[in-house]
Amino acid sequence: MDAFNGMSGTGLPPMEWRKSARSGPQGNCVEFGVLPGSDDVAVRNSRHPGGPVLLHPQQEIADLVRALKAGDFDPLL
Repeated sequence: MDAFNGMSGTGLPPMEWRKSARSGPQGNCVEFGVLPGSDDVAVRNSRHPGGPVLLHPQQEIADLVRALKAGDFDPLL
């Protein structure tokens, strides 16, 4: 399977999706899942799991999480 940015979430192999425990009851959150057999992380809208996904290398996601924890994006709030 050749995964690509913007492909439908229904085209991905089964995987475990995770979202923040702080996600609201409306389900308006992003979900992350490690693409099996790859070093990529898939990102999707939890309200539209069959919608388009974005793929990022695991290192980019790790860098993003570290930056979020460090408060680098707090001015956006």
